Amino acid sequence: MNKQILWSVSKSILKILGSGILVMWLVFWYLSGTFWGFPRYMFTYYVSSQVFMTPVAKQTLFEGSLKGMVSSLGEPHSQYLDAEDYTSIMEQTSATYSGVGMVLGMGTDGLEAVSAIEDQPAARAGIESGDRIIKINDVDTSTLTIEEASKRVRGEAGTDVTLVIKRGNEEKTFTITREKITLPTVKSKMLTPDVGYIRISQFAENTGNDFGLQYQDLKKQGMKKLIIDLRDNPGGLLTTAQEISDFILPKGTLVTVQDRSGKVAEYDSAGIENPIPLVILINKGSASASEIIAGAVQDRKAGTIVGTNSYGKGTVQTILPDFGNEAIKITIAKYHTPNDRVIDGIGIKPDVEIALPDGTRTKGTLEDVQVQKAFDILNQE
Repeated sequence: MNKQILWSVSKSILKILGSGILVMWLVFWYLSGTFWGFPRYMFTYYVSSQVFMTPVAKQTLFEGSLKGMVSSLGEPHSQYLDAEDYTSIMEQTSATYSGVGMVLGMGTDGLEAVSAIEDQPAARAGIESGDRIIKINDVDTSTLTIEEASKRVRGEAGTDVTLVIKRGNEEKTFTITREKITLPTVKSKMLTPDVGYIRISQFAENTGNDFGLQYQDLKKQGMKKLIIDLRDNPGGLLTTAQEISDFILPKGTLVTVQDRSGKVAEYDSAGIENPIPLVILINKGSASASEIIAGAVQDRKAGTIVGTNSYGKGTVQTILPDFGNEAIKITIAKYHTPNDRVIDGIGIKPDVEIALPDGTRTKGTLEDVQVQKAFDILNQE
């Protein structure tokens, strides 16, 4: 009797195990697209955990598989963010973090500086927009994602990071001391009694509100014409770009966003101010939200775009927190200008192309040839 019961229980357990294995096999078949998905995964896990010369934590292997899944998308702006990455990217959108004040991107030749934000350690050291980053503290960057590279550049305030860059055919080495970066993202002044100048370094959480306050202050000082400087502005939040557009564009389309299904979402400017003569300054370091503003102003003929061709980052990312203190940053759509132009990989071509002379840097004065050109254009209107 006991043997019969034992045999019955054993058969039940075997059926359950068999059913579980079958379900897992079918699940992995669906997920992998191949009949051999389940054994391949289990074999890879076994080799990594039991054969590799150094024991590796299970959590590390699991997170590695998640990161590998997202990186296999082959799109540089999509990453699996661990807890440290997640905290870091949240700090950047709030415009407060420890680092060197440099935004990284993936160019045609690899990792590069999209922009070195003015008055911050990287810019003061001499890093320029377009510099290719070859090494970070002697670590070759050719296999690093943007987030991995950013993590190595950032660090505790007061510590140093060494960057080897390539500019043209020349290699240069910079040792930069990290600082606590609290970015004043909007700066403004009157260039003349009727021409105002507003510099936006990043589209962070508070940028829209700061822009509105400073815009109104310049109006009180007599502003009748405006130069907005978006050079070396790497972008940021789409909602912030929309807040700024309310002041400089008539009511209407700012940008449309098209997702994988073809669904189109439209973001509009509210047109809360009567438009005034406007020039937007851009360069290679102007990306994302900067290109949205410049593209809308250009398409809707609300002003003149001056400078050099922008970076060409026209994709939308969203951050989706997972069940832990981690998240996935994923590209979900592409931007289209009001005239349905695609920005990604192309950028915005200025109405008036003028480059800074070699060896000079951007500055918000009439000694800056691009600012001077913008000023001349406004005075012709």
